[in-house]
Amino acid sequence: MSPSGNGSDPILVVEGLKKYYPIRGGVLGGKVGEVRAVDGVSFSVRRGETLGLVGESGCGKSTLGRALNRLEEPTDGTVLFEGKDIAHASGKELLRLRRDIQMIFQDPYSSLNPRMTIGEIVREPLLVHRMGTKVEQVKKVRDLLEIVGLAGDTLGRYPHEFSGGQRQRVGLARALALEPKLVIADEPVSALDVSVQSQVLNLMVRLQRERNLTYVFISHDLSVVEYISDTIAIMYLGKIVEVGPVESIFERPVHPYTRALIEAIPIPDPRSRHKAVPLEGEAPSPVSPPAGCPFHPRCPYAIAACRETLPLLEAVGSGEEDDGREHLAACIRQGEV
Repeated sequence: MSPSGNGSDPILVVEGLKKYYPIRGGVLGGKVGEVRAVDGVSFSVRRGETLGLVGESGCGKSTLGRALNRLEEPTDGTVLFEGKDIAHASGKELLRLRRDIQMIFQDPYSSLNPRMTIGEIVREPLLVHRMGTKVEQVKKVRDLLEIVGLAGDTLGRYPHEFSGGQRQRVGLARALALEPKLVIADEPVSALDVSVQSQVLNLMVRLQRERNLTYVFISHDLSVVEYISDTIAIMYLGKIVEVGPVESIFERPVHPYTRALIEAIPIPDPRSRHKAVPLEGEAPSPVSPPAGCPFHPRCPYAIAACRETLPLLEAVGSGEEDDGREHLAACIRQGEV
């Protein structure tokens, strides 16, 4: 069952997406195994809304984000953007699709070319896609920098002259240069101070409202995702194990992994006490994922069937919230624990 709502047409529909990396070895360098970074993921995103993609490091969420606009070549599956299959597009068709899908990268220090000025960095997408004259491009760059809160006199300065938060604003301006419809934000605030995080998040929310942007927001921090997202998808070992409206995920989490992530969020009140679900050990290797439920080796509620049966995403309760979004979870003990 695909996690999609029926309240409005989705702008992005992902079905059965896989990304496997071959492992080569031996005398002849043949394939001896594979890393299943993304293993059969399906979801959809409504136009003008935000899907928060959450999981521990190594769960495959960044690889998934890069596969959505073909920075990584999918091994299998489809990625439909406004009905057009990105996963199998090529040449000019792929170039046109990429104008509407832009990306904000995690590290504001390494994602900007240190040899280019800020003006050149933000202008580069306009040059690649041949949009406007030089005068029009420079004016647009100035306007974009002002929109993200940077003065127009920053055009001739270099990235090393800016703080991390300012560099991420430059990255956001670059992502907006082509007036995209979908922005994939890969951990855009994780490298920033907490006070700066809130500024960048508020800026992203304002720009989404003003420009009707759609976000896929990737993060390991559930508290950040709760603030900015409409829908949350929880990833574990290359698979989505729970997805639903943000309110439903936080108020009625079903999958034990989701519960563990929520209960791990720090509570500033020392008088508050809550019982956390114990998680033991490390996540299994994506080279040799366990049989059955991928979470069963760490799950405190696992039974024998969990070691044998791979659970599929199924509706939680009625499965549908008031706004038409579905709450789905992949757990055979749904409703028992």
